[in-house]
Amino acid sequence: MTVDKFQYHDYYMIDDLLTEEHKLIRQTVRDTLKKELSPVINDYAQRAEFPNQCIKIFGDLGAFGPTIPTEYGGAGLDDISYGIMMQEIERVDSGLRSTASVQGSLVMYPIYKFGTEEQKRKFLPKLAKGEMVGCFGLTEPNHGSNPSGMETNFKDMGDHYLLNGAKMWISNSPIADVAVVWAKNEAGEIRGLLVERGMEGFSTPETHNKWSLRASITGELVFNNVKVPKENLFPDIKGLKGPLTCLSSARYGIAWGAIGAALDCYDTALRYTKEREQFGKPIAGFQLTQKKLAEMITEITKAQLLVWRLGVLKNEGRATPAQISMAKRNSCDMALFVARTARQMLGGMGITGEYPIMRHMMNLETVLTYEGTHDIHLLITGMDVTGMDAFR
Repeated sequence: MTVDKFQYHDYYMIDDLLTEEHKLIRQTVRDTLKKELSPVINDYAQRAEFPNQCIKIFGDLGAFGPTIPTEYGGAGLDDISYGIMMQEIERVDSGLRSTASVQGSLVMYPIYKFGTEEQKRKFLPKLAKGEMVGCFGLTEPNHGSNPSGMETNFKDMGDHYLLNGAKMWISNSPIADVAVVWAKNEAGEIRGLLVERGMEGFSTPETHNKWSLRASITGELVFNNVKVPKENLFPDIKGLKGPLTCLSSARYGIAWGAIGAALDCYDTALRYTKEREQFGKPIAGFQLTQKKLAEMITEITKAQLLVWRLGVLKNEGRATPAQISMAKRNSCDMALFVARTARQMLGGMGITGEYPIMRHMMNLETVLTYEGTHDIHLLITGMDVTGMDAFR
């Protein structure tokens, strides 16, 4: 077990822009995670094992769907609060943040946004408390950045739907009680269905041998003539608008979350270089070390300002998917730069489990490419500023 010595860094005093509630939420989440998960997360990652206790911890903290109204079990908080929670969780581990953001943004959000009242009452309160776990099925073996080409499909059999196909790279799937699945109907329209654990023909094999997100549980969704009750269909949403709306919510959480990983790497490097002596003085006193530290905190500060402004826009209902894409790409790229720089500064110690940097670095390689790759988000920004689609 390790001791979490993390100290927060706010070079531009952005805390002045937060409410007292925001800061209280942040401190509550940080204190809990420092006690419950930080000391053990490296051991779980080394063993490639998922810390199941995080489900109850997140449920108790209100980190599952915190923006969902209280009548459905959520905390009824604003989007900046959600972002702060994701930042604190990813500061511990990106895999843990994946668990929380999938549950909140990709499962609870679409049920709340697109589901029937019966679906909301049945699933949301239990998902919010962590009594149920959910996952999101969009990516397929042959279709990642091009979800419109999905092959998973369902047919109307009169009193039920018959679902066939497969999804892969699905966070939470091996432990999920319910999956939000996007599939094409006989007319070729993309629709959303709720597939529940125990339905015959539905299986969730786990994905092994990952070098990244090792403390996250990942798997597939396999549908072999699964009978899905008609009441499990989202009634009105059609086309890619459904899943892409969910992805915008998840990408927003990642934009905040990746900064948490960067802050942890920066804090580790700053403390290490102040203590590590070479040539008769701490290496923090050398020019090249200070150059690295200055560049790291500058990039972190720019990202902090970007996501704060994005949070304000999201609270006001004015944040666009393209703005969210820019923030997601920037935060992930920045965090990977900070992690790689910090790893160099620690030398050989940077690759050991005694410090979190190499784990963050490996995790961020995945965060850079999931929920839309680095290049795809560049093209989204390019299309937004030019009005021209360069995807094809």
